[in-house]
Amino acid sequence: MRLADFYLISTSTRAPLRVGLLLDDFTLPKVFQQVVLDIQKSNFASIELAALHQPAESSPKLRAALPLRAWQILKDEKRRRGLLFSWYTKFDSMWNQPELDPFEPIDIRKLLNHVPQLSVEPLTKGFTHRFPAQAIDAIRAHDLDVLLRFGFNILRGDVLQSARYGIWSFHHGDNEFYRGGPSHFWELVEESPLSGVILQVLSEELDAGLVLCKSLFASIPGVSRLRNQWGPYLGSTHMVIRKLHELHEYGWDSLRSKSLPCGPYLGKRSLYRAPTNAEMFRWLAPTLASKVLKRAFRRPAVYHWRIGIRPRETAIDTALSLGLGKLEFRGFRWLESPRGHFWADPFLLEYNGTTWLFFEDYRYREKRGIIGVAPIIDGGQLGEVRACLDLGNHVSYPCVFSYDGEVFMIPETVTTDNIQLHRAIRFPYEWKLEKVLYHTNAVDTTPWFDGARWWFFTTISEPDGCAVTSMIFSADTLTGQWISHPSNPFCTDVRFARNAGAIVTSGGRLFRPSQNCSERYGRNLSFNEILILNPEQYEEGAVVEVLPDSTRGFIGGHTYNSSGAFEVTDAVKFEPASRYE
Repeated sequence: MRLADFYLISTSTRAPLRVGLLLDDFTLPKVFQQVVLDIQKSNFASIELAALHQPAESSPKLRAALPLRAWQILKDEKRRRGLLFSWYTKFDSMWNQPELDPFEPIDIRKLLNHVPQLSVEPLTKGFTHRFPAQAIDAIRAHDLDVLLRFGFNILRGDVLQSARYGIWSFHHGDNEFYRGGPSHFWELVEESPLSGVILQVLSEELDAGLVLCKSLFASIPGVSRLRNQWGPYLGSTHMVIRKLHELHEYGWDSLRSKSLPCGPYLGKRSLYRAPTNAEMFRWLAPTLASKVLKRAFRRPAVYHWRIGIRPRETAIDTALSLGLGKLEFRGFRWLESPRGHFWADPFLLEYNGTTWLFFEDYRYREKRGIIGVAPIIDGGQLGEVRACLDLGNHVSYPCVFSYDGEVFMIPETVTTDNIQLHRAIRFPYEWKLEKVLYHTNAVDTTPWFDGARWWFFTTISEPDGCAVTSMIFSADTLTGQWISHPSNPFCTDVRFARNAGAIVTSGGRLFRPSQNCSERYGRNLSFNEILILNPEQYEEGAVVEVLPDSTRGFIGGHTYNSSGAFEVTDAVKFEPASRYE
């Protein structure tokens, strides 16, 4: 189930939304074609106008011979200054073309067969387009609620008010730091760990309109802009249908109240533009040289995870109660897995007087994990380790819990595109699939029972590997039908989206552990206090950031759990593969 599918049906009796498109032509990148398809599949919105960019008439020109074209570029100072970036873009698309190309051109003419069309020749000044009065009158005659901008240049003037709720447009970049473009390029140059996407209502000031929603993805370090664009473009297609759904279901005031506040602009440049040849050389030459040198002397290495265990301390409770901000995990005894394995995602459960450790047992050779289990004995030693859940495909994050005299587990089964509930039939070694709770591409699902209702926190991975969208569902019973919460998604920030263990109770307060996946997967943990949790509202706020033990050389950690006398976590190092594989 795609994220957009959650927002295709509105139960409101309001009149359907009338949507218009601003297009350069009938060819759209695949990601934007999907936005059009979602609107057409919905029960509350329809496309009522396609306004197409009609360029000023010019006599057709024959394509010049290659030497002449090269000479024309060299004569044109503007084109000459951007020559290196143009070459870089072409080579990037040749070498890093993804299997699922977000920019694949799609002809949408058939999708708009019965949609009225309007040709507009804008008044052009530099990069700015203004619509002539007759074109604005023609647009207003269609009584549109929203215009979606997929074409034209920078828009200014009365056209910005030609639809009831303005012109909505994607900006691929975090507008707090990157205004202008090219999209997701300068994040690489400045080594930003985050690459953002916003859906905004356009205003006279570039990339400074009302921000309806934002998602923050992990930047993909290196020299490929295309690889860095892949997640943000494919992972933001749901934004338009999601906000149209909210507009229809709850009204414009709701949209405005949930818009993101406009803080001070913190970018290093007032407006980012395509890089000059000199800027490209200063970035690309040393970056490529460093990559070549590293590759020449690089030995095979892996991110090797370990599990740490210690008697339960009060450090977490103290930090949570006092809001200390940051805490470093120390004093854990680190368990070493057998050669060819790593251990991660530890969970604890007390059962008949024994504390059991459940964890992901990853096999390097098979490139998949199973769930392992062992008793904790002798004040913190690990007893016999055995496999307890092997589904034939990768499983991890064994979220284990007891309820009503039974023991259950919700492991991560993202490779099967569903969320599964397993019940112990001979604890802890034999389990039975009790029910598929939900069909979606989700990771690290964590339940919470408040005494009357079940809540399920999960993170949708869209596209695969980009888990930035946190969702919450509820049900009357553990195996009941899931209901999506009105606050979904409650987090779209890769630094906090993905769960990192069972819900923590401390001092009468609830906390959701999350993992920070910016810069790298499982960089560190955070504890987010659940401030409001009811069928209508959900609100949380980050309280404590937990760092891995730097004295032991760890560079990340992504799970924390406790039970009774013990607490467990995991941590990772980048180590030679020969030691483990």
